[in-house]
Amino acid sequence: MSTKKEIVTSEAPAPVVAYSQGLIVQDKFVYTSGQIAIDPSTGKLINGSLQDRVNLILQNISTILKKGGSDLTKVFKVNIFLVNPVDFAPMNQVYETFFSKPFPARTCVFVKALPLGTDVEIECSAEI
Repeated sequence: MSTKKEIVTSEAPAPVVAYSQGLIVQDKFVYTSGQIAIDPSTGKLINGSLQDRVNLILQNISTILKKGGSDLTKVFKVNIFLVNPVDFAPMNQVYETFFSKPFPARTCVFVKALPLGTDVEIECSAEI
């Protein structure tokens, strides 16, 4: 019997290549794939500020977690990918409205490029 189950929801962006929105593993953990600021209703990247994109990404992650039986309060690890180091502070301003103490463990790395030319991508792991 498989110890992983795919999470599928129309309320978050549909995968555009070979990946799952998220996985439930051993009925204990939820792992989301990296999310970029795609509006689930249009399937397109949103316009607006970096903060608008981070807000939508974290809303989409919250939706995937809920579909998997978890929520943002149970997140224990977050990985953030940014293209521009000057976006670190604005990203944190939004991030801190979604998470509270004790904050999840977190890694933030700066990369040369991200899918579809966006500037931020976020993934997380949570307990169920």
